[in-house]
Amino acid sequence: MGTEAADRRILGRLSALRAGDLPVRGGRTMAYVYDSGLDGVEELASEAAARFAGVNGLDMTAFPSVVTLENDIVARAARLLGGDGHTAGTFTSGGTESCLLAVLTAREQARRTRGVTAPELVLPSTAHAAFHKAAKLFGLTTAVVPVDPATYQVSAEAMAAAITEDTALVVVSAPSYAHGVIDPVAEVAGEAARRGVLCHVDACIGGWYLGHLRLAGPEVRPFDLAVPGVTSLSVDLHKYGYTAKGASVLLFRDAELRRHGWFAYASWPGYPVVNATLQGTKPAGPLAAAWAVLERIGTDGYIALSARVHRATTALAEGIGRIDGLRVLARPEASLLAVASDDPDVDPFVVADEIRSEGWYLQPQPAVAGSPANLHLTVTAAVADEETVRLLLDALGRAVARARELGPARVDPALAEAAALLDPELLGPEEIALALELAGIGADGALPERMAPVLAVLQSLPPRLTERLLPEVIGRLYRTGAP
Repeated sequence: MGTEAADRRILGRLSALRAGDLPVRGGRTMAYVYDSGLDGVEELASEAAARFAGVNGLDMTAFPSVVTLENDIVARAARLLGGDGHTAGTFTSGGTESCLLAVLTAREQARRTRGVTAPELVLPSTAHAAFHKAAKLFGLTTAVVPVDPATYQVSAEAMAAAITEDTALVVVSAPSYAHGVIDPVAEVAGEAARRGVLCHVDACIGGWYLGHLRLAGPEVRPFDLAVPGVTSLSVDLHKYGYTAKGASVLLFRDAELRRHGWFAYASWPGYPVVNATLQGTKPAGPLAAAWAVLERIGTDGYIALSARVHRATTALAEGIGRIDGLRVLARPEASLLAVASDDPDVDPFVVADEIRSEGWYLQPQPAVAGSPANLHLTVTAAVADEETVRLLLDALGRAVARARELGPARVDPALAEAAALLDPELLGPEEIALALELAGIGADGALPERMAPVLAVLQSLPPRLTERLLPEVIGRLYRTGAP
């Protein structure tokens, strides 16, 4: 087989595999992907990434281009999000890495400047799971503060009460992923500053959008580095910056704070190592792609995109409120909606299955910590036209009607009762296999076409048991020796 024919075969295989995925363009996948709807942006990003494909950001002295691009991107983010001449930042692989680095930096700062040996992390129950991952990886204990069951915002007073002499970092969201609301950043950050504690704003999903939205005119509650007491902020570019995946920025109040999270090592026979992120080898492709897209769209372009998303989010929230059986859980302050049901015959998980059959993906969110089962909608610019909004609302209305006819996914009460007695740490392979079988997951890892019954079972289990089973589900998908 010639080279051209081999290439066609390889690319054909990749295209065939992609055919089974959710679409990443067109606005019908309302989680995980972000589509500007602008022509040529994806092609520009791909070309920019290709030109930097072999560049390794591990050593910026060997590849000074990465310093130039990163400085440009960080400066743009700092100007948008309340930075000043002292602000420093780091380009990372995504929101999780940015959040991990914020926690690691705070742990080291608390140890070096305050002598804290048992660091704690104070955060709302709605904070992203990445912070719990960070606490587990870096040895912090968490103090989780419940949120208001009506607004899903955390109380500044409750956050302040959770701060102790061992608190290394306080976290707030702008907005929270699950419900799309902004925590009282100014009040929490002010109290943290009074106690000498760092405060991080997780603006991964909302920072780029909110920063440009306020330039478009709508009022946005203060949330960024301009707020006294905010010492770091994370913002993803591969969300509402609409850049290729693998692009986030972590901003710090100053460079001295940023250095607490860097790793340097010279006590080995190899080259001196300095890592500003958790990565060693650091691909420059996502950096170049992000820079190119930011340059292409520009401030005026992002203001226009944010205004479009704002109008679409408002229209969707109002339209959903008119669908019998549905309600938006919290007043949306960004571009995210959480849609629950006030009708016991309408199961949001069944609605998700039904609307997916019409080509839309709405992300199911199980009930937890006072938040009922609901559907998450991330509204992007690709959804932001009247016709797409109308099509989505029509499809959602039909899905609700069919879900009402089908009825909720049921869980055997005896199964739920028995599961509550299980110790997740003592489960063996046979018990795990049985539990997954009851949830409708086969031995080969194949997931059923309809996910409502699976989600209903997982939702009924104690959280620690669900956390024990989820890796087993994923582990079955990745099989050693698979063709």
